[in-house]
Amino acid sequence: MNTGDPIHYIIVPGFQNSGETHWQTLWESHLPNSRRTQPSSWNNPEHDDWVGALEREISAAPGPVILIAHSLGTITVAEWAAEYRSDKILGALLVAIPDVQRPDLPAAIQGFSNPKFKPLPFPSIAVLSSNDPYSALPRGRLFAQRFGAQVEEIGTYGHINHESGLGEWGDGLKWLDHLLLTSNQEPVWKKTG
Repeated sequence: MNTGDPIHYIIVPGFQNSGETHWQTLWESHLPNSRRTQPSSWNNPEHDDWVGALEREISAAPGPVILIAHSLGTITVAEWAAEYRSDKILGALLVAIPDVQRPDLPAAIQGFSNPKFKPLPFPSIAVLSSNDPYSALPRGRLFAQRFGAQVEEIGTYGHINHESGLGEWGDGLKWLDHLLLTSNQEPVWKKTG
């Protein structure tokens, strides 16, 4: 793999996928060489299905990869990294890591309730909100620490999803650019005007 090869962005949504106004969908429509994982169990997430869907996308990418994960997608990235290896991964943006060990975890997500908590073998940034309904901030910090991720706290933005009113989420793109620069790649998202 050449450092001059184009970057491939793999979008890893959470439970029930990311809709039309979610920042992940908006990024996917603008970032070159971007795709999202396609598990068959969006509404009743099956661990092996989600991890396998991510492995398929990574294997299919012909060049270096940045992972862009939200919610249960962040746990999927960590579970993938505990089972697989690839020198293609330049880094991962982990947004709104959910507490999959909380007592009121929905039955549909129970297959993710025992994460392996291994440090990720690539640079990662965890973006956390102080009022995430699916993870108290100390729990988000704990998960991020166990994954070896740099933590960025953004204040009160709920689950950092479409309901947070972020639109294209320019601040998130800055962290994406940081991952690119860390891996000696040029930022690709440039705002004009």
